Amino acid sequence: MPEREGGLGAAVRSFFKRKYTNVEAVKNVTFNIAQGEVVGFLGPNGAGKTTTLKMLSGLLHPTAGRADVLGYTPWERKNDFLRAMTLVMGQRNRLSWDIPAADSFLLNQAVYRLSNDDYQRTLAELDDLLELAPIMRKPVRNLSLGERMKCELAAGLLHRPKVLFLDEPTIGLDLTAQARIRGFLREYNRRTGATILLTSHYMADVVALCERVIIIHHGQLKYDGSLTGLTRRIAPVKLIGLALLNGAANGLERYGTVVPNESSDGKLFVQVPAGEVAAVTARMLSDLPVQDLTIEDPPIETVIERAFNE
Repeated sequence: MPEREGGLGAAVRSFFKRKYTNVEAVKNVTFNIAQGEVVGFLGPNGAGKTTTLKMLSGLLHPTAGRADVLGYTPWERKNDFLRAMTLVMGQRNRLSWDIPAADSFLLNQAVYRLSNDDYQRTLAELDDLLELAPIMRKPVRNLSLGERMKCELAAGLLHRPKVLFLDEPTIGLDLTAQARIRGFLREYNRRTGATILLTSHYMADVVALCERVIIIHHGQLKYDGSLTGLTRRIAPVKLIGLALLNGAANGLERYGTVVPNESSDGKLFVQVPAGEVAAVTARMLSDLPVQDLTIEDPPIETVIERAFNE
């Protein structure tokens, strides 16, 4: 990567002698994904997630190592491979801005040489899942972000790919649009058996769709396993939620660490080691005027943040 100081003088000097810094975006990352899996691919900004997806989809040629997707080497970019996968990036636009999405769909039909019957059948299925009919005839520039993302996903799936690489597909969407996209991806995976590798900074996406997560940081693999396994490994604690009669909240510190509750439900939360939950719960029920009690895992955002930091 080129680098220089700010200012006109530095710009002139860099014109004659430019400084570069070598950055290993991805280093020794190894994993296998089975057919039909939906896997969350996580890491902080700059961890190497998008670089990995670009290599797996054939956009980047790695300096070393190998990859196998559906029996193909991605960066050879063979036509049969390109017909069997798709890469959807929430921060990149694949639709032409000034024409309706329907015209971009027809262009994709021509690019992938889809028969009219196959195209109409797939489009009808996507319309059923995404409710495209009211929006696909509008110019893309007139669509809301959520509507555009629906059309972006549809454009990437018209050729019925077997592997989906999704890079922040819900970025910037409101909660309703996020939920609809998640529901669509879940149903698409169920109907077609497609394999999905998903990056997202919205943990609700990961919890809703992925039983397995892969975490990378500074370009290196840090974790590959189940979400529940990550919670046990990184945060082996439970949260006991209490609703007490008459708001009696004094003395909870003797049971564990009192955790602030950011919601407005009035519950009090005490964090205790997972192995002590039964004993602590019994003491609480005996000592306190308990109206309601719940036992929960710590928020997945907390677990993931601790995983990044470690």
